[in-house]
Amino acid sequence: MGLDLKTRPRASDPDAVPFTAEESLEELAALAASAGAAVLDKVIQSRQKADAATLVGAGKLDELKAMIASEEADVVILDSELTPTQQRNLERALDVKVIDRTQLILDIFASRARTREGQLQVEIAQLNYLLPRLTGKGISLSRLGGGIGTRGPGETKLETDRRRIHNRLKKLNDSLEHVRSGRGTQRQQRQSVPLATLALVGYTNAGKSTLFNRLTGAEVLADAKMFATLDPTVRHILLPSRRKVLLSDTVGFIRNLPTTLVKAFRATLEEVIEAALLIHVVDVSSPYAAQQTAHVLKVVAEIGAGETRQILVMNKLDRLPAPPADPHALAQRLMGEACKPENCRAMVVSARTGEGVAELLELMDRELALDPVSRAQFRIPFSDGAVLHELYERGRVLSKEPLDDCFEIDAEVPESVRRDLAGFLSLPR
Repeated sequence: MGLDLKTRPRASDPDAVPFTAEESLEELAALAASAGAAVLDKVIQSRQKADAATLVGAGKLDELKAMIASEEADVVILDSELTPTQQRNLERALDVKVIDRTQLILDIFASRARTREGQLQVEIAQLNYLLPRLTGKGISLSRLGGGIGTRGPGETKLETDRRRIHNRLKKLNDSLEHVRSGRGTQRQQRQSVPLATLALVGYTNAGKSTLFNRLTGAEVLADAKMFATLDPTVRHILLPSRRKVLLSDTVGFIRNLPTTLVKAFRATLEEVIEAALLIHVVDVSSPYAAQQTAHVLKVVAEIGAGETRQILVMNKLDRLPAPPADPHALAQRLMGEACKPENCRAMVVSARTGEGVAELLELMDRELALDPVSRAQFRIPFSDGAVLHELYERGRVLSKEPLDDCFEIDAEVPESVRRDLAGFLSLPR
């Protein structure tokens, strides 16, 4: 169920191009399906403002009761974040389980987290969500009824549960800090190589994992469900210039992502902040592509990566009736003022079929400023096979001529390789 508030944001508000209530409800239905629910019906109520006690009006509650009875539904999902009081009142009135958008996303995240870090982050977010909602969660977590000798034990039980959650949160945060320090060590080791990191970002279900698999040959789960992959994955890829770079697949963004989750996933989002280049993947076949793009740009700016160079990858070309005549004009429509020539490049691809992926790799190679490629000549002794192997592995050999005691090699190599093999450099003839 969704709520269509008549009070609209001002036109000057950057969020004044939001999803409509109908579009938002469609997204909620997709989230519910991802969580394993069967969506029986959808309802929208138009109101001037939300009801403080039950979010929706009394008449709509009666309508919902009738629908629940006829459809034999066992859960109602609200497309808003409910206060603890609203949730309790709705459950009493409807006599079924009531959850909100935040709880639904938390449930999906809990089922998809596979790594220790992901599980810790999700549990922290779940406990922070549960903390203000303890009262009324069954007899064991409720205040007891009024009267002499009843109030005290109820308060004691409630405080005991709160204390247990606070203690658990402290242990989880300590564990997460330990995982974060390990991730920081890994990042420092990666930076010492040096290998540039490219981060895939985008709205959930835009096709990031399919593109990641296509570029790296990895087998990350790629499913047509929201948040099909949750844990960040890093793999190295070889660019056409023979430069090795790291590609990171990050969690998908979504509108109204719970604040607790944004905070909990700060460590994961650090991969985006540290990236030298962002690969912003958009589902170009979606009717909401512009809104989704605007939301991702907003989140990227909020976490401090707004100035990082981006390549806008308009994915799912195979779903369009015809390729766009001008990809850059389409990119400008999607990104608006954010699509500045000096900060953004655009490419249309199909991660599923592979169309445009080779051109994307070329563009990534050109846009990556770190570890620039230059041409150099080397003289490598016949006996030094390891150096010769490194040159072939990390550079592009243009020619190789045998001399008296060495090979003279003309190659295009990244700056890091040039530094490593500085002792073998020779002046060009």
